[in-house]
Amino acid sequence: MNTTKETLVSAFALFSLFFGAGNLLLPPLLGYNAGEDWLWVTLGFMITAVLIPLLGILAHARLQGTMFDFGKKVSPTFSTIYCIIVYLISMTIPSPRTASATHEIAIHPNFGTSPLLTSSVYFALVLLFVLNRSKILSFIGKFLTPLIVIMLLGVIGIGLFSSDGVMNPSTFEAPVVSGLLEGYQTFDAIGAVVVGAVVIISLNLRGHHSFEAKKDILRKSGFIAGLGLLLIYAGLISVGSFFGTDIEVDQTLSGDMQRANLLRGISITSLGSFGNKVLSILIALACFTTAVGIVTGTADYFKGLFKESQKAYVITGILACCIGVLIGQLDFHSIVIIAIPALMFIYPITIILILLNVVPEKYASPMVFKTVVVTTMIFSIPDFLGSIGLGELTSGLQPYIPFSKFSLGWVLPAFIVFVLSNTLPKGSTVKH
Repeated sequence: MNTTKETLVSAFALFSLFFGAGNLLLPPLLGYNAGEDWLWVTLGFMITAVLIPLLGILAHARLQGTMFDFGKKVSPTFSTIYCIIVYLISMTIPSPRTASATHEIAIHPNFGTSPLLTSSVYFALVLLFVLNRSKILSFIGKFLTPLIVIMLLGVIGIGLFSSDGVMNPSTFEAPVVSGLLEGYQTFDAIGAVVVGAVVIISLNLRGHHSFEAKKDILRKSGFIAGLGLLLIYAGLISVGSFFGTDIEVDQTLSGDMQRANLLRGISITSLGSFGNKVLSILIALACFTTAVGIVTGTADYFKGLFKESQKAYVITGILACCIGVLIGQLDFHSIVIIAIPALMFIYPITIILILLNVVPEKYASPMVFKTVVVTTMIFSIPDFLGSIGLGELTSGLQPYIPFSKFSLGWVLPAFIVFVLSNTLPKGSTVKH
């Protein structure tokens, strides 16, 4: 396969591995609630759902290892613990969430089946793909992604032309921050460090062994996938805002049902009764490709942890799918609620590790890694405690921490420590 074709296949695969349940359900309701401020919300959403994940792929292009390489400058022990936590989160939240979303929106309304049957069949198919991992990149990139993109463009394009374009007033006090925090729920930053490694291993299996060649393919495919995500997200957010007066969203429903009902309403209004079928297929495909990427990435990591043991790969894949079946029976909203505390703590650390791995190496010594990551962890604790109902323990500190009321109290301290640790005399820093 020539380099251009390999780059496109990798870009399409990356797009699909990123684009899952949250990526499809979150933007329309975000736009609906943003109303006239949809452009500002889009800007915030793009930072955490497109820019940071793209930087994660660029970091993978530089490192060309596993997720372990992202945090090893802090310490090998830290990196091992970080990897295990991220993979456990991935197996227990975003992966089962894809099955839950598929059941609630695509399967149950059409067939009335039980959550257990849906999640069992769903993860049996996921496992089939995972056990044939050498063919994953090609199949997803060549066949599934084009189908997903065509359907998305159809819903967005026809939706924009069929709406009356009258928007509701914004419900957000700080639209950019609201968009930024909603981008957390896509899991795309975590997705970048997980699926980037999947693409690297897939390229190795397909005979690409040149470091520079893989770096070039990863960079170009990352930019193409990032551009695709940007266009699709902006389209979904704008469609949600333009349908502000066309579709009534029941505010008494849970957030996931609001998202699902709005997206279904947009699809039916745009495409008629056929729109519901399109939405069902779109949800199922988008969720499935993401689940395959997560389980494959997790299995790849534990295979490497046990000296490239294929048995460890298979056992991890089976275990991840069994966990998916069990947790996938929960409703989408319950899984989102479980996800928030984990995100408030691990997401800032992931963002910092991505950023430190893309800045020039002279600004990212082991000492810089250690000080900035530890600072981020410390200043993420108030957000974590707040997400589990213990915010009063640190509420007295909030007025003294900039941006803490927006759950971004870690940002300025991390930046200050990064600058200070790079302005210390060179003799004080740890050299590579």
